[in-house]
Amino acid sequence: MNAPLDREDLDLLALLAEGLSVETIARRLDLSDRTVRRRLRSICDRLGLVAPIQAVVWAARRGLV
Repeated sequence: MNAPLDREDLDLLALLAEGLSVETIARRLDLSDRTVRRRLRSICDRLGLVAPIQAVVWAARRGLV
């Protein structure tokens, strides 16, 4: 369950932790909404989690965001 996340993954989770929408995150990172959703799903899958907010909590508890 301790699959490493790269800096881009953590940056995405940090933006989500700020309460930004997927659409806003996509604009900030110059990505499509679909790419952001796909990356969030990938992060969740690697960590064995169901929802992106769980990934935010996972990272926050470890001091990563």
